[in-house]
Amino acid sequence: QVQLVESGGGLVQPGGSLRLSCAPSGSIFGINAMGWYRQAPGKERELVASIGSDSKTNVADSVKGRFTISRDNAKNSVYLQMNSLKPEDTAVYYCMMHIMSYGRNFWGQGTQVTVSS
Repeated sequence: QVQLVESGGGLVQPGGSLRLSCAPSGSIFGINAMGWYRQAPGKERELVASIGSDSKTNVADSVKGRFTISRDNAKNSVYLQMNSLKPEDTAVYYCMMHIMSYGRNFWGQGTQVTVSS
């Protein structure tokens, strides 16, 4: 079974930066879209940013200009560089990958990002 392993979350002060990473365990072929979602307490899970196999990106308006999504196809990895973090960015962040050989999305376990002074 495929598992996505995330890393890079933590506590940061407002204005600070964090870089999230996500990669599947084991060898995987045919990853299509990759993305990052987040869920704050009491709120629904929302898309933060996604990146297709053609490297085209889609970024939520709330993080545009501050967050950058990227992927490394050789490592089957997706990254989220988060700059100028705000308290409202506090949430559990989940990575997602659509793996074509399975025909469905897989999700990471989530990593906590807390922005607070």
